[in-house]
Amino acid sequence: MELKGVLADATERDWETEPPEAPLSLAVIGLGVFGRKVALPALERAESAEASVVVSGSAEKAAEVGGQYGATGLTYDQYHDGEASEEYEAVYVATPNATHLDFAETAAELGKHVICEKPLEATAARAERLVEATESAGVRLMTAYRMQTTPIVRRARELVAHGAIGQPVRAEGSFNTKPLTGRSPDQWRLDGELAGGGALPDIGIYPLNTARFVLDAEPATVRGYVASPDAPFEDVDEHVAFTLGFDEGLHVTGHASFNAEPESRLRVVGTEGILDIEPIFHVQATRTLSLRRGDEDVSVTTSTDEVTAEFEYFAHAVRTDEPIEPDGADGLADMRLIQAIYESAETGSVVSL
Repeated sequence: MELKGVLADATERDWETEPPEAPLSLAVIGLGVFGRKVALPALERAESAEASVVVSGSAEKAAEVGGQYGATGLTYDQYHDGEASEEYEAVYVATPNATHLDFAETAAELGKHVICEKPLEATAARAERLVEATESAGVRLMTAYRMQTTPIVRRARELVAHGAIGQPVRAEGSFNTKPLTGRSPDQWRLDGELAGGGALPDIGIYPLNTARFVLDAEPATVRGYVASPDAPFEDVDEHVAFTLGFDEGLHVTGHASFNAEPESRLRVVGTEGILDIEPIFHVQATRTLSLRRGDEDVSVTTSTDEVTAEFEYFAHAVRTDEPIEPDGADGLADMRLIQAIYESAETGSVVSL
């Protein structure tokens, strides 16, 4: 395979077939930092999706944010009571992890489709109940893996599938952040019960899921390592590392940390080449995809509004009844892997899946 021209379509939306006749209306549930500063502005930029309702634990915040976006403001109780349910077709759940199930179950009861932030829930058992609730109600469920809707990441998967680097033998992914920088330690991400863990479910899930997606493969074994040597991480994992073993000798290593120099990258090494994306996991990052094979070396750098694209992907799938790749089953698979990583870290043994 010659590499010349292989990255020419790295910015195209391969999933987009036709624009919907009308935007998909969503209730945005959870008005924390991500909901207010990332999700709602992304929906405002979207052409095929819009926020018609906002939902918060605070009536004052719901009214204030609703006024900013021309949306109806509801409290959590009002949402669960079905108020204003005629004003939206789907819900976007962006609350703390251990509360996702309750909001998704209400959505299913109301016949509303669901796009739920990652991780799908705080435990695999609750994630399974969430998937069952939406399946029983016949509504669509998407796990909000924005990497899977980002064109440059989708192009990477296509290149790997078509042998651009030969047979994959190893992949490495890392995502480090410092969530306490400029913020109080009194936050739900450091509450083990609400979050279901620390660095692993919050940011380690990015290299975990994206590696599975790009390789289009499922692991057979898991080895995990966690450490929390510093305050205030006593209740959650501060640092995590894992190794996934696949058939035919393929291995994936992943690293994530709540307290390390920021890093965001994915590398796939094959028998004939190497593919890199860096930076990759940060929101609205300018990403460079590099591909090296023998003496050939090509790259492309793109900026993608991937949160807007994520909502438009979801709206397109709902409107056209197309399959959702990051569906509930995908989110549940990661929850089971997270559970296995923690089990391995506790026992010091490899866990077979």
